[in-house]
Amino acid sequence: MNNCLIHNAQVYNSTLRGFYYGSVLVMKGRIAILHRGDVTSAPAGVEVYDAEGKMLIPGLVDIHTHGRAGGDFNTADASLMEQMAVSYLDSGVTAVMPTLASATMDSLENSIDLINDLRAASVESEGRLAYIAGVHLEGRYLNVKRRGAHAAELLVTPDAAELASLMGRVAGARHISAALEQEGGEEFLTRALAMGATVSLGHTDAGFEVANRLIAKGVTGLTHTFNAMPPLHHRDGGAVAAGLLSDRVYCELICDGFHIAPHMVKLAYRLAGRRLTLITDSMEATGCPDGEYSIAGNPVTVKDGKARTHDGAIAGSTLSMWEAVQNLRSFADATLGDAIYAATMAPALEAGLADEVGSIEVNKRADLLLLDAEGLSIDRIMCGGYWHR
Repeated sequence: MNNCLIHNAQVYNSTLRGFYYGSVLVMKGRIAILHRGDVTSAPAGVEVYDAEGKMLIPGLVDIHTHGRAGGDFNTADASLMEQMAVSYLDSGVTAVMPTLASATMDSLENSIDLINDLRAASVESEGRLAYIAGVHLEGRYLNVKRRGAHAAELLVTPDAAELASLMGRVAGARHISAALEQEGGEEFLTRALAMGATVSLGHTDAGFEVANRLIAKGVTGLTHTFNAMPPLHHRDGGAVAAGLLSDRVYCELICDGFHIAPHMVKLAYRLAGRRLTLITDSMEATGCPDGEYSIAGNPVTVKDGKARTHDGAIAGSTLSMWEAVQNLRSFADATLGDAIYAATMAPALEAGLADEVGSIEVNKRADLLLLDAEGLSIDRIMCGGYWHR
């Protein structure tokens, strides 16, 4: 049912990063009314659902994910992409920014077209598929020195005209990761912002001063902070220090305890606060057993849940967003309210999605999760006003 009154709930408030006792009226897939205090009367034809005092939070938002459930957005066909969208929703992620790694122009164009079709299907799916919010382009415009699992032969210096051609194909939001310290980087940034994209500095060799200059010109994200960039150093803190110290940059973290040591997660949490964004950077093996996989067509071995290319580089993760929420609580002594914010509102703000998703507010999509009493597991999932489970 697309119309529902959820009452007797502890409703999450993103502004306060806490909860209040109340009710939420969902009409035509949107949040229609928020009540403080319990309200049980509903318009005719509206389902009344008793939350039994449990926590009601926004659906999780993953803006940096290459795939899961055996599929990669760079290589999957339409059928596999649909299976992936079901798997995201099963894990509590109600909004996804499919992330494309480095590839040829023809391949990227084909993937974008398929993602556009998946986006259209997600809007009409009646809670069967996670909402596909747009496209995150993480490649080809990366620094070869910090390429990680991206194939060197597929990398090019930032090209504003080429970017415009790609972004012009995208239906929905546009988010871009690039090494903008390279030749053509500032023109590339200007063009991206003019097209309404949000831009993160990623796979970068930028030092502190250069990173600060790019932030002043419009960069608002730091792609998987600490990873694929110069390490934090006492003589030049690099992009890491620039991002953590800025009041406008959202700092992404892959919070799996493998990409980043728990004590460094705690450091980032204390410095970034509301600007900390949880991501998965997940690849196709997520939700699957160990074995041989790929990322953007490059061979990857997954052992003990850790993905590496055959030359030893870390190749994305097998992390889920809900695991990242719990890990942030454990690693950084984060409150549940802060951890939820980092997986909902912060990514929505970073990628320009906050008008649609990321919080429980009137007129936003009714993408909601009902948690158990301790906030440790997800009991029910609503996407676009429809109960998924």
